[in-house]
Amino acid sequence: MNRLHSFWIDLRASLWFVPSLIVLGSMLAAVLMTETEGRVGTELVKRWPRLLGASADASRAILAAIATSMVTVAGVVFSITIVALSLTSTQYSPRVLRNFMRDRPTQVVLGVFMGIFAYCLIVLRTVRGAEDGDFIPSLAVLAGMVYALAGVALLIYFIHHVAQSIQAASILERIAHDTAGAIEKLFPQDIGQPAAHHPALAPVLPRDWTAVRADQDGYVTGIDSDSVLQFALDHGRIVRLAVATGAFVVTGSPVVELSGTDAPAEDDAQRLRGWVSLAPQRAVEQDAAFGLQQLVDVALKALSPGINDPTTACMCIDRLGALLARLASRRIPDPHRMAQGRLRVIAPAPDFAAIVKLALDPVVAHSRGDLQVLGRMLDAIGFVAKASADPQRHASLAHATRNIYRELCRVEPLIRSAPARRRARLLERSLRNASIG
Repeated sequence: MNRLHSFWIDLRASLWFVPSLIVLGSMLAAVLMTETEGRVGTELVKRWPRLLGASADASRAILAAIATSMVTVAGVVFSITIVALSLTSTQYSPRVLRNFMRDRPTQVVLGVFMGIFAYCLIVLRTVRGAEDGDFIPSLAVLAGMVYALAGVALLIYFIHHVAQSIQAASILERIAHDTAGAIEKLFPQDIGQPAAHHPALAPVLPRDWTAVRADQDGYVTGIDSDSVLQFALDHGRIVRLAVATGAFVVTGSPVVELSGTDAPAEDDAQRLRGWVSLAPQRAVEQDAAFGLQQLVDVALKALSPGINDPTTACMCIDRLGALLARLASRRIPDPHRMAQGRLRVIAPAPDFAAIVKLALDPVVAHSRGDLQVLGRMLDAIGFVAKASADPQRHASLAHATRNIYRELCRVEPLIRSAPARRRARLLERSLRNASIG
């Protein structure tokens, strides 16, 4: 199931899948409209001769003009898409290109224009003059004209959509939306029942483990947790996942470890490898940290000397703060997973402190003492702190606040940063007290 899910994610992120479906649907519609002509078309032509009574030569000319113009427009749409992708990669980050490629309106527009072309070709092939049997699919020709007019309207919408989608606010909103969806799905991500639900059964880890090694390189994009748990139950062994989602795996390195010294059968080993999905790049659907990394990348790009756009960096910080607050209010899964009263699976669990460090520390390091950026980071930390009452998470936030204070101390002259330093000290003291109490 996890492999199918990963395959579906890849299809959604491709520029060919949805357009291909639309082209096939358009070809099928052309066949159906042509076949309908013999049943209801004759009466309709007699009823509305001015609308449906075109000759064979006129029908051919109309369909040929539509097909030719749609191919040209499709080329323009492809060009606009490539320019938007290039601009986004240069201005923001190459890692946000996947979000553009999976943009549904762009895929639909590309598919519609190619679909109109395919539709007109199929209908054009069926037009017959008097010398060939005199068959004119009037309904299909009229539908082609309507289809073409809809394509013109769609082109106007597409230009507006591209102009809007390359704006910083739209890009950040799309990344944040995908990351929030991943957080909702993954935290908590239960495999069996948490070990904390069985206080009388403290997990005792075996000494010996047998590794199942990767047979290819790639990033871990997902783990089929249900299948791994079922394997552990069926074989009576503890399964320890050696890699976490988002990690890079090298061929020959362990991906799964089984308790005991007995090597698994080759079929079982292949199944275990298959449940750990590898891909050339990370995907946010099962890797919320990658979504945060994308926002951090955009912020660092904005803070670079060549761009120098602190406003965009502050927008990234706002999104990071909202996502961290969403995460702070959720339970991090326990690494030890129980089923039927026994330890069955050990899965790497994300650490809130590490996630905070990933999201905030690089921005602080590249802020170069920008008071606007550092002040917005203090706002974000305060917002995250209100979302959780966990002392350990407050300690992590206090450490991040301390880093901001140190960066503020490098601002010259010091008097410029005095209000921000006082604010940082107060926030850190409050977080330290909350972590103790």
